[in-house]
Amino acid sequence: MTATITDPVQPVLSARNRWTVLAVCCLSMFLVGLDTTVVNVGLPAIGRGLGVGVRSLEWTVDAYTVVLAGLLISSGALADRFGRRRVFRTGLAVFGAASVVCAAAPSVGWLVAARAVQGVGASMLSPVALAIVVNTMPDPRERARAIGVWASVFGLSMAVGPVTGGALLAGLGWRSLFWINAPVIVIALVLSAVFVPESRGSRARRLDLPGQALLTVVIAAGVGVLIEGPRIGWTSPAALAAYALGTAATAAFVRVESRRAEPLMDVRLFRSPVFSGAVLGAVAVFVALNVTLLLNTLYLQHARGFTPLAAGAATLPMALGATVCAPWSGRLVGRHGPRLPLTVAGAFILAGGLCLVGLDRNTSVALLLGAYLLIGVGFGFANAPITNTAVGGLPPARAGVAGAITSTARQVGSALGIALAGALVAHAGPAELAHASRPGWILVAGCGLVLLLTARAPRSEDRRRTLGS
Repeated sequence: MTATITDPVQPVLSARNRWTVLAVCCLSMFLVGLDTTVVNVGLPAIGRGLGVGVRSLEWTVDAYTVVLAGLLISSGALADRFGRRRVFRTGLAVFGAASVVCAAAPSVGWLVAARAVQGVGASMLSPVALAIVVNTMPDPRERARAIGVWASVFGLSMAVGPVTGGALLAGLGWRSLFWINAPVIVIALVLSAVFVPESRGSRARRLDLPGQALLTVVIAAGVGVLIEGPRIGWTSPAALAAYALGTAATAAFVRVESRRAEPLMDVRLFRSPVFSGAVLGAVAVFVALNVTLLLNTLYLQHARGFTPLAAGAATLPMALGATVCAPWSGRLVGRHGPRLPLTVAGAFILAGGLCLVGLDRNTSVALLLGAYLLIGVGFGFANAPITNTAVGGLPPARAGVAGAITSTARQVGSALGIALAGALVAHAGPAELAHASRPGWILVAGCGLVLLLTARAPRSEDRRRTLGS
C-alpha cells in the first residue's frame, strides 16, 4: 500500500543556510564523480600491482558504475520514504567503509567486490543530494542556479579525476586512490549532521523489487557482454545467451513497469520527447566523457609512454572547460531554457571527437589538448539543461526519483563508455592502440550529434515546466 507521510513543518532556511546545504551536497557529489573517473588513470598501475589485464581492469571501473546505475532509482525512492538526510548519511558511511576495503584489497576479486559495494553507497548519494538541493531551493530561478553549481561540481569531479589520480599515483601509489576518500567522508558526515535538514516525499512508494531486479539484469547483461565480448567472441554461445537475456529482461521490464501502480521507472514518462531527450542526452554525454578518459589513459601511457601524472594532466583543459561552462549553462537554462546550452554542448563535443578521428602515435599534443578542451566545454554545457529538464518532468514530491532517473542514465552512459572503449583496444598493442581507438573518437562525435538532435525537442511549454513555473 501507499502510505501518506506527514512531514513536520520545516522552517524556511535563510539564503546562507540554503547555499550551505548545497555546498555539503556538492562535497558528497564530488566524491561520487571523482571515484567514477579517478581510477581510470590508475588502471595500468593497478594492473601491474595485482597482475591483471585490461578486461579485469574494466570490471574494476564498471563494477562500481553498474551497481550504482542499477540501484539509483530505488535509493531515490527510499530517500523519499524514509528521509533524505538519513539515506544520504547511510550512503556516506557505506561508501567510506567500502573505500577502505578497496585500499587494502589483496587481489582483483576483492577490489571488484569492494567497488561494487562502493556503488551501493554511491547510489544513496547521487539522487538524494539532488533531491535535497531541489527541496531546499523553493524559488525556480535560484533552483536553476543551484543545479548549475551542482552540475558544475559533479562535472568538475568527473573531469579532474584523472589529474587527481595521476598526482596520487606519483606520490603515494594506487591504493591512495581509495584511502583519500576516508577523511572526506568523515567531514561530509559531520557537516550533513549539522546543516542538512531532513525531508521526505509527501507520499511513500512501495519498493518495486521485480522492477529493480530486471533493471539490474538489463544493465549488467549489456555492459557485461561488451566487456567480455572480445575474450569470448561476439558470436559465441555465451555472448548469444547474454544477448537473449538482455533482450528478454528489457521486454519483461517494460511489461512489468507498465502494469504496476507504483513502478520503479514509469515508462509512460518516456512518451514525452522532453523527458526522453533528457535521458538520452545524459547517456550520450557520459558515453562521450568516459570513452575520452579511458582512451586518453591507455593511449598516452601505453602508446606514448607518458607517466600517470602527465596523462592525467593532459585532461586539465577538459576540467577547465567543464568547470567554467557548467555554471554559465545553469544561468542560461534559468533565463532561456535548455535549447541553447544543449546546442552548444552538442556542437563542442562533436567538434572535439572529429579532431581525433585520425589519431596516430605522432599526433601533436596541442591537438590532443584542444580536442579535450572542446569536449570539456561541451560536457560543462550539457549537464545543467539535462538535469533541469528531467527534474522538471516529475512532481517535486518525487524529486528523489527524478534525480535518480537522470543519474541512472549518467551511470549507464559511464558503464557503456568504459565497456565500449575497452572493447575497441582490448587486443591492441602499443603500436596499434592509436589506430584501434579511432572508432572511439567517431563514437564521441556521434554523441555530440545526438545532443544536437536532442536540443530540438524542448519547446516553450517545456521550459516553463523545467523552471517549475
